[in-house]
Amino acid sequence: MSDLSLLNVGNDSSLGKVEIAPEVLEVIAGIATTEVSGVSSMRGNFATGVAERLGKKTHGKGIKVELVEDAVIIDVFIVVDYGSTIPTVAKKIQSNIRQAIINMTAISIKEINVHVVGMHLEPKIDTENSSS
Repeated sequence: MSDLSLLNVGNDSSLGKVEIAPEVLEVIAGIATTEVSGVSSMRGNFATGVAERLGKKTHGKGIKVELVEDAVIIDVFIVVDYGSTIPTVAKKIQSNIRQAIINMTAISIKEINVHVVGMHLEPKIDTENSSS
């Protein structure tokens, strides 16, 4: 994410303030998304692909967090499993992300947009030609 601003959480108190980087929300949203059945994988950019090949796990892959005038907008880019009901999977993702972020950060989200960018087809198992 190019915006380096931090999100203020709650009111300032005598103890100080709490700020959360948008990358933290990306990780939370990424983990919440992968917990939904029907999600085959998530799509990242070229940099996340290279980082994964080098052994670095990127939990924020396929998530874009945008801060617009005190509002948080999250875009999720997924590949669904063939046979899954896309609207149901998308609603579960939105619900999971919203609940996880509220529970962990107390930040309210304006929008969670789910973009289905592909479908994962399981390879067919040919039982007729296989011999045991």
